[in-house]
Amino acid sequence: MKSVNVISHLRKTLLTDNTIRKPTSRLCFMQAETMTMETSVQVSTPTTTPNLYPAGTAPVKAEYLISKTPQFVADDDAAEGNTTGDRGQRHDARDGTPDTRGPIRGGKMTKEQKKARQGQNKARKFGKVKDELTLCWKVANGSVCEFGADCRNTHDITSYLAAKPPDLRIPETSGFSEEPPYAPDAGSLRKIHPAYPSLDLNTVCPIFAETGECGYGFKCRFLGGHIRISEESGELSLVTDEDKKAQAAVTAKELNFVETDVQKALRSRKYPLPISDAYLRQLALENNEQNPKSKPVPDSNSVIIGEPEQDMEDVEMTAPVPVPASGVVPPIDSNTSMETSTAPKPVPVPEAEPGAAPVSAPEPVQTELVAKRTGDTLPLSSQVDSPDARIRFSEKKRLHWKGKTYLAPLTTVGNLPFRRLCVDFGADITCGEMGLATSFLSGSKEEWSLVRRHPSERIFGVQVAGNKPANLVPAAEVLAKECAGNIDFVDVNCGCPIDLVFKQGSGSALLDTVGKLGKILIGMNKALGEIPVTVKLRTGVKDGKNTAHKTMPRLAAEWNVGCITLHGRTRQQRYTRLADWDYIKQCVDAVRAREQDEDLPPVPIFGGGDCFSSQDYWSNVEKTGVDGVMIARGALIKPWIFTEVKEHREWDISARERLDLVRKYAEYGLNHFGSDTTGVNATRRYLCEALSFQYRYVPIGILEHLPGRINDRAPAFRGRSDLETLLASPDSNDWVKISEMFLGPAPESWNFLPKHKSNAYGSEEGQG
Repeated sequence: MKSVNVISHLRKTLLTDNTIRKPTSRLCFMQAETMTMETSVQVSTPTTTPNLYPAGTAPVKAEYLISKTPQFVADDDAAEGNTTGDRGQRHDARDGTPDTRGPIRGGKMTKEQKKARQGQNKARKFGKVKDELTLCWKVANGSVCEFGADCRNTHDITSYLAAKPPDLRIPETSGFSEEPPYAPDAGSLRKIHPAYPSLDLNTVCPIFAETGECGYGFKCRFLGGHIRISEESGELSLVTDEDKKAQAAVTAKELNFVETDVQKALRSRKYPLPISDAYLRQLALENNEQNPKSKPVPDSNSVIIGEPEQDMEDVEMTAPVPVPASGVVPPIDSNTSMETSTAPKPVPVPEAEPGAAPVSAPEPVQTELVAKRTGDTLPLSSQVDSPDARIRFSEKKRLHWKGKTYLAPLTTVGNLPFRRLCVDFGADITCGEMGLATSFLSGSKEEWSLVRRHPSERIFGVQVAGNKPANLVPAAEVLAKECAGNIDFVDVNCGCPIDLVFKQGSGSALLDTVGKLGKILIGMNKALGEIPVTVKLRTGVKDGKNTAHKTMPRLAAEWNVGCITLHGRTRQQRYTRLADWDYIKQCVDAVRAREQDEDLPPVPIFGGGDCFSSQDYWSNVEKTGVDGVMIARGALIKPWIFTEVKEHREWDISARERLDLVRKYAEYGLNHFGSDTTGVNATRRYLCEALSFQYRYVPIGILEHLPGRINDRAPAFRGRSDLETLLASPDSNDWVKISEMFLGPAPESWNFLPKHKSNAYGSEEGQG
């Protein structure tokens, strides 16, 4: 009993005023624990550990606690919000407004200060950081500029190198220390060229190392890794590795580059979309038949206003010609009489596909008049995609995804470098960031960059959001044509909860318009050919009014969806409260029951919500019968979760291993965003975005019990080393410091503005 009093007294001493003071000797705490264990057998009354933590707080061991007060938890829904807009403004005493940032560590904040620290920075805008002296791209790659002396950029390589910042180098993490200053001294490793002080001949360019050439040429910030300097003349030349270049064409070259002429055709609305046009006409005709507009009949009290006279030369006086379902207008012989024209041959109505809406013959239209007045012509026969054997639902590629790990599409952070990182840790299925169908159709360069795929992504899809068949079906057709063979599925977003998307009728708003959703899916299946359509949805829109159990059984049976993913929360719930895995099971059972009744092949079903460990993953699979779990926030916070799932274990990853993950992200980012000054700082920006989630990881080695839970709020704690403490810092300035370990010092003009105000400890004005 005496030992119980010893440990109780020690805990009370350490927990005075909600603050844990670092024990003068860590050994004394361990000895006290040992004493308790040794004498516990002699104690007849069972002992209980005092409840040291508020509800929902991660149970960090006492020796690592700094304060029991849980830290602010970022709004994960806000993390999906806009990243562009007007630049944020500073709010401090220097511009005449009260300082709302408040104390950073300790002390009390006013109500206004607390409010200012909540929510997201919606007005983030990141500009490009450029070289002080701009070198012509043609000259930078060893070519000849066609503009010559009239070029607005410099052609003087020597002057450019003189003004260029020193080469960067990415150090190996094996040389890092777990105590400040962490990174090894780079000065001793550099080999400076005497004539060109900016060149480090010992550096390694990550792009050249992977692909055998660097497309950024003399603008590369790792130029010393792929340059040759003649000893006789001092002439500079770029180096290429032909063997590595040939190998990289298969293993490292990114896919799904959409040419500028395609984007231009989309912007000018000249891109041919025969399948979509035919389908949308069909829908329009069906709507007219279902909702006919009766013509008004004048009575004795009606006032009839005559129409203005119009030029009748452009009016076709012959009878209207019926348009076949294929969209091809039969030619009219100029010698044919009007009576003959009014009795055209019957047009066969194509057989409706299984699950599709019935097809009716279109009503007559005056095609020439419509074309002359609106500029909208019917597609030519050469443009209409009418293969001899049209693709039926049964000819779609079947998705055999049972047992595979699935990384969710993630806005901003789920870019190509991050997906590569997750693939390294074991992700089998990856999906690009959500793209807007309207932006795809307007030829947005930024939107089309979202479809890029790395060869290491074994199963890759594109997610699109839209609000009607008129934008989603054409977007699907363009994707099928321009990315043919390089996308494995197209996912329709029916789960995005953010207001910007929802109020436009996209994302989770489609859950309340199931009829329209069905038309969207049927049209996309037509437009995509053999590429499967998948759907990601939430349980419903409003709390207490779940609808997924009614919608999901129809998705595959009626609309031929290839895979269904259900997030166990409503749109109104966002990310509050726990995901409802019991309801996910109910929805899975409803789908399987219909498949059994109608003898349908099983469609893969993935669940989602709160998965943060191997135990979470496999217990949910076993409990609900899903084929797998789509991992989203869990992967953002700990990308190694895929390794845990594959190996059925919880990984107490070390700080050095986590730092190696940061290093690898930097390399992948440079390969994707570029190794010039602009690319380096774009990589820095997205690395800081990734760290804005990864800092939330609480090492499982310092927890009282396992596994960790994603919704637990971490108290202020110190890690097992200074490096582990740094990686857990919520201060966005520390994230920038971590990026500087691999990407060199951030430019003075560069600041990182995090999405969440609680992390903005420095200037609230950012650019990158």
